[in-house]
Amino acid sequence: MKRILVTGALGQIGSELTMSLRERYGNDNVIASDLKTQPNGKLLDSGPFESFDCTNADALSAIVRKYKIETIYHLAAILSAVAENNPGLAWNVNINGLYNVLEVAREFDCAVFIPSSIGAFGPSTPVDNTPQDTIQRPNTMYGVTKVTGELLCDYYYKRFGVDTRGVRYPGIISNETLPGGGTTDYAVEIYYEAIKNKHYTCNLPAGTFLDMMYMPDAIKAATDLMEADPAKLIHRNAFNVTAMSIDPELLAAEISKHIPEFTIDYDIDPVKAEIAASWPNSIDDLAARKQWNWKPDYNLATMTKDMIEILSKKLL
Repeated sequence: MKRILVTGALGQIGSELTMSLRERYGNDNVIASDLKTQPNGKLLDSGPFESFDCTNADALSAIVRKYKIETIYHLAAILSAVAENNPGLAWNVNINGLYNVLEVAREFDCAVFIPSSIGAFGPSTPVDNTPQDTIQRPNTMYGVTKVTGELLCDYYYKRFGVDTRGVRYPGIISNETLPGGGTTDYAVEIYYEAIKNKHYTCNLPAGTFLDMMYMPDAIKAATDLMEADPAKLIHRNAFNVTAMSIDPELLAAEISKHIPEFTIDYDIDPVKAEIAASWPNSIDDLAARKQWNWKPDYNLATMTKDMIEILSKKLL
């Protein structure tokens, strides 16, 4: 049975991925960790939890040694909008934290999953059907750290044989945990506001198309890639994955099918709008489909139906 460490386990992806991994591998075999010290009841009660900072290499090494960790899902990161406000913090967490994880993985022979992002692309990247292998010149600190992370993981695989794997996540939409400072946060917030207030003020312009994915598919992508046959992986790191390309109007129209009185207006956040404008409209995930049989389970319609059903029970 695998022994797994999840860093950033209290974040949007980490909180749900941890529970999914515990169902798959057993509660005691999946150690949740975060800089924060207060996990929710379900995550705390279901298995081990450790509070530490991934930028502290000694603390990370002690946890890996203590639990005899074999695989690390390294999700601790500073997201795009927050990173622009504090680029020094973003570099420290996103790069120095990752370096510590890779060094520990090299020492203890761990496999590592590291999420990259569509933020690794930039204004000079082809915006439609963005290829797996293409120009990456991001103009945000978040994007710079993601490209650096992709290269660093490739280096550790080629130089030291560390089993590094990763995907470029699009925006993630969840009904469980609110996002924490990303440019695509609106795509989660809009559902909450639609149910509670029948209205949403969006901080990205209409017509801003971005790739999105429902959380169950995000978890599926991570676990399927880590279970994939390594002999078939031509791209070890940073596979393009996607489920849908949507803009605020398209999302609002789908919500209106379930909540007819729902309305949307706009109050643009210039920082987030500029970041979103530098990212692709849609990406090509053919490499992931071919190399490890990636295929999402949800599209806009099925995701919206599920989101509204679950959040209505939670909020009303």
